[in-house]
Amino acid sequence: MHASLAKSAKGATPIYVVKTKELLAFLAARTKRDANFLKASDFAAREGEIRLLPKADGTLGAVVFGIGDASDPLVFAALSESLAAGTYAFAEMSADASLATLGWTLGTYTFSRYAKKKARAAKLVVPKGVDAARVTRMADGVFLARDLVNTPANDMGPEELADAAAALAKKHRAKVSVVAGEALVRQNFPLVHAVGKGSARPPRLIDLKWGRPAAPKVTLVGKGVCFDSGGLDLKPSSGMLTMKKDMGGAAAVLAAAHMIMDAGLDVRLRVLIPAVENSVSGRAYRPGDVFPSRKGLTVEIGNTDAEGRLVLADALTEADSETPDLLIDIATLTGAARTATGMELPPFFTDDENLAAETYAAAKAEHDPAWRLPLWRGYESALGSSIADLNNNPSYGLAGAITAALFLNRFVTRAKAWMHFDIPAWVDRPRPGRRGGGEANVARALYALLEARYGKK
Repeated sequence: MHASLAKSAKGATPIYVVKTKELLAFLAARTKRDANFLKASDFAAREGEIRLLPKADGTLGAVVFGIGDASDPLVFAALSESLAAGTYAFAEMSADASLATLGWTLGTYTFSRYAKKKARAAKLVVPKGVDAARVTRMADGVFLARDLVNTPANDMGPEELADAAAALAKKHRAKVSVVAGEALVRQNFPLVHAVGKGSARPPRLIDLKWGRPAAPKVTLVGKGVCFDSGGLDLKPSSGMLTMKKDMGGAAAVLAAAHMIMDAGLDVRLRVLIPAVENSVSGRAYRPGDVFPSRKGLTVEIGNTDAEGRLVLADALTEADSETPDLLIDIATLTGAARTATGMELPPFFTDDENLAAETYAAAKAEHDPAWRLPLWRGYESALGSSIADLNNNPSYGLAGAITAALFLNRFVTRAKAWMHFDIPAWVDRPRPGRRGGGEANVARALYALLEARYGKK
């Protein structure tokens, strides 16, 4: 069970949860002393509003927490972010208790690798009916991804990312193998090698396998660009400031993998991560170069800053070769996706209507939002090249998230179902439970999707 949760309610301070529309009824049910205190402190049950009700002797008697219209269930993170050490229990609850508990746990996250931070010591009694193990595995997975993304590139290169995957594999008795450096050429991962060869830190393809061999095959592919300078098509300095997050797709699939394995879902899980650093050097790949891909399609390099789709192409080809029942990739792929839907609503692409509907349902249920964009085939011609099968820099300047998805789709032909997420892996507007910095976008939604499909009935 998560360290911020408790089983025993003995001595716990009650938390009263109040929606704005319930405020008058709530005040009427309180003692005159408490009601006057709340009125005098201008308590209006606004989202995230906290009031501490004292006892007659001045010690803490209760916590009153406003949740507004309850549109953001993760707002309960404001409690664990603010309350002093002690044990607390919900006395009255008019919201989803499971999401409220998850919000509490997410609010306890701190990244303290480089600066010591005081651990949050408040504990919440697990509400009746809440699956504490499920909440814990979700929080642990999210925290794993956040730690990986928040770690700067000097300490989180391809080797370190492979080490993180190996540690996760060991925890769940999974198998992991790594193809590194020049071996990528020998084993036919030419695009992964091309992007990563400019760095002094050799590129890698990380391959994790877990589960019953005869179970439905679920393969997750995560973009692991540990730092993206843009290559010879160099990014401006402002564009590089958060590029440690360009391995956020890899972090998200590892988070989801932890949840899947911890829950023991009946799947044959495979996780593939092309881990590279897109650097500038005399060995770096160039605009105008042409490379073969693992699939056999040749790719002209129109822009070295469109590297993510290149490394994913080889990984997707390998994943597709097993004809998985479900193939999902997650990547911090395009700025166009951010322009289209912002930093808080990652788009996804699939031609499978049932999968799209299930994804919507899971994302909504877990409050881990995602929004479907179309795989509009009318833009296919933008991927053309005069000297190769494809160009990684589409000739059409608009719809960049769609053309990137179409590029990836060229490397998926055998999977029974495929879906692509284009995530930010970053929080730019901190809110309760979502601190500024690395984020595990769609990992919880993905787990919930797979849990509904392959969990114990």
